[in-house]
Amino acid sequence: MTWRAIGLGFSIAAAIFALFLLAGPWFFLEGRRPFQINFVAGAAFGLAFGLSIPRILNVPAQKAVSAMALTAVPGMLIMAAVGSHFAVFFPSLAPSLDKVFGSLMLWFYGFGLAGALWRAHRP
Repeated sequence: MTWRAIGLGFSIAAAIFALFLLAGPWFFLEGRRPFQINFVAGAAFGLAFGLSIPRILNVPAQKAVSAMALTAVPGMLIMAAVGSHFAVFFPSLAPSLDKVFGSLMLWFYGFGLAGALWRAHRP
């Protein structure tokens, strides 16, 4: 489980990076509604990911939290490095969007961990 979870974490981080590299301007549209939609989508995808992590990694539901943690750590570390050098990685985006990017990543991974916790302790 350990190496599969870590590998999945690197794959998710690569997918997020590619998504923001290719479609970044669409994530940072002006206005309150697009901002709220981004965070609701991040929460929904994170929660769905956390709830389904035992099925994805083929582990018992009781191991959902440790599986999600092992999956989240590589992505959180990579996205923290990307966020700290936001203008280098995403030159077409305004550097001031780094905090929104970081918050969105924490939102996604946080809800992923919450979903895994709920899944692990569900009767």
